[in-house]
Amino acid sequence: MTQRLNAAILLALATLVTSAAWAQTAEPTDPKATEQWEPVPKTVTPGKQDDAPPSDAIVLFNGHDLSQWETAKDRSPARWNVHDGVVTVDKATGNIQTKQHFRNYQLHLEWRVPKDITGEGQARGNSGLFLASTGPGDEGYEIQILDSYNNKTYVNGQAASIYKQSAPLVNAMRPPGEWQTYDVVWTAPVFGADGALKSPGYVTLFHNGLLVQNHTQLTGETFYIGKPKYKAHADAAIKLQAHGDPSPAISFRNIWVRPLD
Repeated sequence: MTQRLNAAILLALATLVTSAAWAQTAEPTDPKATEQWEPVPKTVTPGKQDDAPPSDAIVLFNGHDLSQWETAKDRSPARWNVHDGVVTVDKATGNIQTKQHFRNYQLHLEWRVPKDITGEGQARGNSGLFLASTGPGDEGYEIQILDSYNNKTYVNGQAASIYKQSAPLVNAMRPPGEWQTYDVVWTAPVFGADGALKSPGYVTLFHNGLLVQNHTQLTGETFYIGKPKYKAHADAAIKLQAHGDPSPAISFRNIWVRPLD
């Protein structure tokens, strides 16, 4: 009698355990079980057009002045030529960079190669967007700016390439004289206290609305000569290049950034 009672108790306990385990693994039947209510995303008002700065953007160039910029080599006021709502590169004064430093961000930038552009290859409308400047010259991580409309050059040096690292997925260039757009998401590299790389930098880039860099991993800073390599740095300026090629200077307009930290 006692053995039969113990067996019944054990069977009941096993049934309870099995039922509890099944209940934990069964799909929920209440839709509220998978609803998330917190935290509530903040409200950001988009621009009236997709290229207009949203409400949380920092406007870096509004067509009127270069108050957000400085000369990269000595941090004096930027002296590129502002006219007619655009800014044109002054190759004699060198690169310019933002006074404010950034880490991770979304950036919108528009640029135009002169309609009467001359030259070929890398000597045709050359400039660059440095996502994080690490020095006064061409140090940092460069997205190439170039007239790549019917202009042959090495593919990891054409427009929308990560310079000398990654060719764009497609060539999305409009003809010279028309405005080009870059929309960038930059994830900065992370370094440890000892300067060692903990995670690399990544770039997602749309050129004229087309995806041309899809979360591309950078293998280091971009160099004209030599292989990429990382060196530790903190938050950095965004830099625009005054390239020394002999072709007419390019222009920029409508530049804004959204910090993502």
